[in-house]
Amino acid sequence: MRLMTGVFAVSLLAASSSLPAAAAGPDLTDWSAIEKAASGQTVYFNAWGGSENINAYLEWVGAEMQSRYGVTVVQVKLEDTASAVAKVIAEKAAGKNEGGSVDLIWINGENFVSMKQQDLLLTPGWATALPNWQYVDVENQPTILTDFTEPTDGLESPWGGAKMVFFYDSARTQASALPDDAMQLLDWAKKNPGRFSYPAPPDFIGSSFLKQVLSEVIDDPAKLAKPVEEESFERDVEPLFAYLDELHPVAWRQGKAFPQNYPDMKQKLADGELDIIFAFNPAEASAGIKAGELPETVRSFTFSGGTLGNTHFVAIPYNANAKEGALLTANFLISPEAQLRKQDPTYWGDPTVLAMGKLPEEDRAAFAALDLGVATLAPDQLGPVIAEPHASWMERIEVEWRRRYASGN
Repeated sequence: MRLMTGVFAVSLLAASSSLPAAAAGPDLTDWSAIEKAASGQTVYFNAWGGSENINAYLEWVGAEMQSRYGVTVVQVKLEDTASAVAKVIAEKAAGKNEGGSVDLIWINGENFVSMKQQDLLLTPGWATALPNWQYVDVENQPTILTDFTEPTDGLESPWGGAKMVFFYDSARTQASALPDDAMQLLDWAKKNPGRFSYPAPPDFIGSSFLKQVLSEVIDDPAKLAKPVEEESFERDVEPLFAYLDELHPVAWRQGKAFPQNYPDMKQKLADGELDIIFAFNPAEASAGIKAGELPETVRSFTFSGGTLGNTHFVAIPYNANAKEGALLTANFLISPEAQLRKQDPTYWGDPTVLAMGKLPEEDRAAFAALDLGVATLAPDQLGPVIAEPHASWMERIEVEWRRRYASGN
């Protein structure tokens, strides 16, 4: 999952201000002192609030943190992660270097890059100092150490994986007719007008679709690992917009309107308005079936050449009021217990960031026993991971998308 957009422009508000003289952070070598200081703290966890099952999972996290450590976790539900980043930027500009209003942020991509570049995050290395870091799968999940091509430097702690997967209703659509890459998807849409669409950017699912297409149609995919080059940007993205110019006339409502978000697409699949949708979680279809939101005949597929994938994280602002409570919460989020519940599609279905070989035998057995759901592809069926582009690409692409198409919404 990529967690929203739009902070680069906001960050200019603080770019000229001096860097904060941050208060000394907690002693990361004294975990018992951190636990003691955290007791009684309230952690304001700024996290996307657009999914009922994710919100319910975070309620469970809050209950566990309260009973175990006396820490109160309050989810500040966001539509766009950039709004939380903007709070920290505004506090820095006002000289509020202690007692900040944001303690923990669900983050990745350009939002992380923006905060890192402005020294708005807790001291480097805090994430790798967490006791539960010992279980994290840094060997097989390189996106844990590099976020949208930007080194994480221990400034954010992973708590889930994401990979783009497509869903269809096998009662209406034959598996043999499914597309296997972006160009085949365009051909399928032309043969099945009105049966495919995507959310309008800056919705992160819609923006992810744009990146998937761009990664397949750009003349040199290696360019996406580097910052946008202004002199070649229009030429580099023209294949993407040529693709969209062909797609929109045969898309749902002829591209004059777009689904609001993934839940809206899910409802449209259930209602028979759309025949192919997509999400950034391989377990979303199974979770929707279990919740009665999707027919039991819904199944998943992906592109054999690869689809977009990344890791999502939590970060602690430099001026967080409850630093110890935030550290404790971040550590709990990568505990085997919390990761097991999160991967269970009954609760969320979000892929784990832990390495099974590093876990105690009992925990490994618990993960192995998980029923991932009838519509969830096995890990070896998900295909290769296409790395997220450098964060600068998404900001520019979204601006260009709005310029070309927003008036038609």
